[in-house]
Amino acid sequence: AQAAPALAPAAPAPRPPTPFTLRPKVRNRTQPRALLIGSSTGGPRAVGEMLEGIGAAALRRVPVLIVQHMPPIFTAVFAEHLSTRTGLRAAEGKADERLEAGRIYVAPGGRHMGLVAGPGGPTIRLTDGPPVNFCRPAVDVLFKDAAVVFGAATATVILTGMGSDGTNGARALTDAGGPVLAQDEATSTVWGMPGSVARAGLAEAVLPLPELATALRALITGQPS
Repeated sequence: AQAAPALAPAAPAPRPPTPFTLRPKVRNRTQPRALLIGSSTGGPRAVGEMLEGIGAAALRRVPVLIVQHMPPIFTAVFAEHLSTRTGLRAAEGKADERLEAGRIYVAPGGRHMGLVAGPGGPTIRLTDGPPVNFCRPAVDVLFKDAAVVFGAATATVILTGMGSDGTNGARALTDAGGPVLAQDEATSTVWGMPGSVARAGLAEAVLPLPELATALRALITGQPS
């Protein structure tokens, strides 16, 4: 008798999306004075794509501060890549440097980047303190300082990355009245950092990368998305 053909293994069922609850949107928004970005695994591509989607015209309105988990040297190369992609000046943040609209500041690898309020405007502070969430630079350090310095006048996004860095800082920012957005699970390389923020109920929107760019442009310009 002829043997029955072997059956191909069934394809695994698609994994259901992780449940989360969105934070209610703030009705009377404060005009953002800074764009804050936290990212890790998969972040370099995501950050570049998102900033390009936001567009230089909107980005020239605010300083852009980025914490991307990277070792030294690589963050300088990352900043050069962002400068080429956006047409804006991008570089590693320097101690005591005053923030300027239309500039991109990348936390240098191996150092925490935070902010200090001053009579001439906010300036960058760099520290060699212990890792936070096993990371240095850590997103939480920047976000917590920004909540103190800017209050509600921020636009914040957590992009793809492992772990939960950024969640405590996002809580400080939302407590101050600022909006926090997160990348969705489907377009994230790793839905660790954005997933942690979403599950904590801190994100007012969880969106694919292209839609994040549109939403952030609307926040920065004060125009409807």
